[in-house]
Amino acid sequence: MSSDVPAKISIKTGSVVYSQGYVRYVVGLLGLVYMVNLMDRQILAILMQPIKEEMQLSDTELGFLGGIAFAIFYSVMGLPIARLADKHSRVNILTICLALWSLMTALCGFAQNFWQLLAARIGVGVGEAGGSPPSHSLIADYVPVESRATAMGIFAVGVPFGLLSGYLLGGWVEEYYGWRIAFMVIGLPGVLLAVILYFTLDEPVRGHSQLVPIVQMPTPSIMEVVRHMWVVPTFWHLAVATGLQAFGTYSIYQWIPSFLSRSYQMHSGEIGMSLAVVIGVGGLIGTMSGGYLADLFSKRDMRWQMWVPAISFLLTAPFCMGIYFSDTKMMSLIFLLFPMILVNTWIGPGISVAQTLAPARMRTMTSALLFFVLNIIGLGLGPQAVGIMSDLLAPAYGQESLRYALMLSSLVYVWSAYHFWRASWTLRKDLAETVA
Repeated sequence: MSSDVPAKISIKTGSVVYSQGYVRYVVGLLGLVYMVNLMDRQILAILMQPIKEEMQLSDTELGFLGGIAFAIFYSVMGLPIARLADKHSRVNILTICLALWSLMTALCGFAQNFWQLLAARIGVGVGEAGGSPPSHSLIADYVPVESRATAMGIFAVGVPFGLLSGYLLGGWVEEYYGWRIAFMVIGLPGVLLAVILYFTLDEPVRGHSQLVPIVQMPTPSIMEVVRHMWVVPTFWHLAVATGLQAFGTYSIYQWIPSFLSRSYQMHSGEIGMSLAVVIGVGGLIGTMSGGYLADLFSKRDMRWQMWVPAISFLLTAPFCMGIYFSDTKMMSLIFLLFPMILVNTWIGPGISVAQTLAPARMRTMTSALLFFVLNIIGLGLGPQAVGIMSDLLAPAYGQESLRYALMLSSLVYVWSAYHFWRASWTLRKDLAETVA
């Protein structure tokens, strides 16, 4: 796509040079798409308890809907879709996928049983597979490396705003109109956003932010990208670290509404309002500060790109214990605020490092590889493991079994911190060897 935004032609490279205002618009628009992505993905979390009661589902089945059923298709389909995006227009791929996952979210509201809801959730996963990798690649081509972590942090603000909107809007709509209407209200606006994206977002030349001509070569295959990144130790420690943190974080996102309902008898509207404030504010602080601090400290030592999230996740586990051992709902929510800040600090520097390590023609696929590992470990196994543990602990702890299952899942944050720290060992060497 092309647009009528202000631009000029670079004599040096022969490519379009975009105004700073338009680059900000691009990052903001892609952040809005990311917000819709998270809102549509996580709306199930605030609706699980009424769905459980109406369809008589177990926690294992709910964990399957929110975890493996979504994650397998989301992760696996991300690879071929990213390949298409590296070869064709990323804007067009993103537009189609946005429209698809939005429509499938709305269709969840028509499900009459577990299998129909499962089919709709699979459709959401397939659509969202084409969301993040093209966006990461576009931002990397619009924003130079010295400010890329900050830009990725701004883009990633879509995570807390998406969760905030999903919890708040989903909670109140469910309380007054039911969970089916909530799916429709959350899903349909994404179709309109897809139209805006298609007509206003320009497709930049690959490698545009390097300000040097990029030699046009055949698009690398999936296996070529895997082989290239396989020998980059920083990338694989980063991938494992993000997967492990996602195990704990998606477990919180998916199950914390049910935990508050069962352990503190909070209703949907109250839960939605509380989580919108805590997760929204905490996530906003974490995503913005993580990218900013990483760029600031990296001026002295690039390893801070990995040290910032390593320190954050080391501190996360103790605060999680406070969430699940608090005597009152207020104290539990206060403790929840701190992990919501800390778990979001990785997004800006983590995605920025992955994009910087990858050659320009491999950026979309590299992002897909990162998210493949992240989502198989985190989104796929996290919510499912908590659901299974909750059912296994139920004979001993009753409705409090979810409390202990979530507590056990939070221990994985220490393991994640170790891999972020290990990624810092080879970061400078691997960045020095990266070629456009």
